[in-house]
Amino acid sequence: MDAALPLTTVLEAVLAVAALGLAVSLRPWRMLQGGLLTPALAALALLPWFWLLPQKLPQGLAVQFSGACLLLLMLGWPLAVPVLALVAAAVWALGQAGWEAALSQYVWVGLVPATVALGIGAALRRWLPPNLFVYTLGRGFLGTAVAVFAAGVLYELSYHLLGGNTLHDALVARWLMAWGDAFLTGLFTAVFVAFAPQWLATWSDARYLRPPSS
Repeated sequence: MDAALPLTTVLEAVLAVAALGLAVSLRPWRMLQGGLLTPALAALALLPWFWLLPQKLPQGLAVQFSGACLLLLMLGWPLAVPVLALVAAAVWALGQAGWEAALSQYVWVGLVPATVALGIGAALRRWLPPNLFVYTLGRGFLGTAVAVFAAGVLYELSYHLLGGNTLHDALVARWLMAWGDAFLTGLFTAVFVAFAPQWLATWSDARYLRPPSS
C-alpha cells in the first residue's frame, strides 16, 4: 500500500481547493473581457519558467521568483488564483518534480503571497490616502516584500512544526529573496501605471490621480 500523504501535503491541498472554490464562485472569467486577457496569457507563458528555476539549480538554497503579487495587482485575486493554478500545472507537466512539489509551489509561492498582498492592499486603501506613490511603493514594492517574506515564514514554520525539513538560516534567505521579488514587482507596477494602466485591475485613475481636496 502507498504511504499516507504527509500532513503538509494534505494542508496544502485543502488550502488550494478552498481558494480555488472561492475564486471560481466569483466568476473571474468575466474580467477577461475587460482587457486582462493579455496579461493573463503573458503570465501563463512566462511564469512557469521562473517557477521551474529551482529545479535547474544545484542542490542547496533554491532561488525562487514568485510573481504572485504582481499578478494580483494585474488580475485581481479572483482571477489570479486560477491563473496561478494553471502555472503550477504547467510546472508539474514541464518539470521533473512530482505533483506534491507543484502543489507546494502553488500554495506557498503563489496563493499565500497573493492572499497576503490582498490584505496589505486592503489595509493601505483603508488607512492611507489614495496616492500614486502609495500604490506603486506601498503595494508594488514594500507590500510585495512583506507578502513574499510572510509566505516564506509560514512555509518554514509549517514544515518545521509538521515534521518537514528546513534549511539553515532559511528565514534570512527568505528575507533576501523577498526583496528581489519586491524590486521586480515595483518596477513593473510603475511601468504599467505609466504606459499600460489597463493591465492593472487594482489601479484606478479616478482614485489615484484625482487632485487633492482643498
